[in-house]
Amino acid sequence: MIATIDGILTEASPLLAVIEINGWGYEVNIPVTTMEKLPSVGKPVKLFTVVVYREDSQTLYGFHNREDRDFFKILVFKVSGIGPKIALSIMSKLSVSVLKNAIAASDIGLLSKCPGIGKKTAERLVVELRDSVNVIDNTNNQLRSHDKDKDSPDGDYRIQDAVMALVALGYKVPVADKNVRHVLSKLGTEASTEEIIRSALGRL
Repeated sequence: MIATIDGILTEASPLLAVIEINGWGYEVNIPVTTMEKLPSVGKPVKLFTVVVYREDSQTLYGFHNREDRDFFKILVFKVSGIGPKIALSIMSKLSVSVLKNAIAASDIGLLSKCPGIGKKTAERLVVELRDSVNVIDNTNNQLRSHDKDKDSPDGDYRIQDAVMALVALGYKVPVADKNVRHVLSKLGTEASTEEIIRSALGRL
């Protein structure tokens, strides 16, 4: 099992990265949420990976952090009807923190807006994953216990706070989530939730 890949980024597109290691270029399928956090071409990069084996292929999938990688594995290996391509599409539409909250809240409407997901598949996601993933309820004050992880590059609690703030102002969840992720990647791990919200509002 290939758990990580660490090398030089030689090519990057929204759903594919090529990482060179000792003269070998490895194609790694990635979601847009990982592409947004890639360094410039020519720079070192490390991704957390999953290899999906099929009868006629071996495909490598890569993610910016362990949480995204583990969520992808749950989607592909625990939810019937979800393959790697659909899983990447789902994770490209919304960040994992927002997806987990949608599952916790049984938000079928939001989940069904992801590419390749209809109402029945969204309902199956909720039923099969609600007890399997470490979901965080929107109304649960447990969210605040994550403050100690502010320096984490993922900044999940800040993503959730900022997205919820923008939604309260009337913006759609996918739009709010996309803009929050974008500004967080620009501001860095030291940015406060308030700074992220202000910057995201400046893009909307």
